[in-house]
Amino acid sequence: MKYLIFSDLHGSADSAKQMIEVFLNEKCDQMICLGDVLYHGPRNDLPEFYAPKQVITILNSYAKHILCIQGNCDAEVDQMVLNFNLYKKKNIKMNGTSCHLEHGHHLQESEVEADVVLYGHTHIPQMEWVGHTLYLNPGSITIPKNRSKRSYMIWDKNKIGLYSIDGHLIQEIDIK
Repeated sequence: MKYLIFSDLHGSADSAKQMIEVFLNEKCDQMICLGDVLYHGPRNDLPEFYAPKQVITILNSYAKHILCIQGNCDAEVDQMVLNFNLYKKKNIKMNGTSCHLEHGHHLQESEVEADVVLYGHTHIPQMEWVGHTLYLNPGSITIPKNRSKRSYMIWDKNKIGLYSIDGHLIQEIDIK
């Protein structure tokens, strides 16, 4: 399967539209959203194109293709308007690889038993092996931090690529 992985949308309709375009243009099978879907949070400035109601409409139309993790800025009321579940954490197989998904604000590396850990929260992209576990953070698609760019990942078979919002490959890793 081909996965589009993004995080920290924070209510930006522009970012949501761009992720749908990438999903369609890259012919992905599933979107993995690693949290912070609708609200921008008290420590972040209001994102450009902040329109949570539009984000709801955009994402709900692709609900069957979305696996979403609940972020620290996501609330119970958000689940009431979204047509897909917000999971606190999720362990799944992706392309035959055991994966642990969570937002990341409570991530305890010593407690994770998976080949790959996918998380968001920091708004800083990461592709790093820690022992035998690959830690992946797509950064933020809306509010990048630490001089990073707006970014997302695509996992296709054994390759995972980190891309800037304009589609340029930043980094790639082979996981087999």
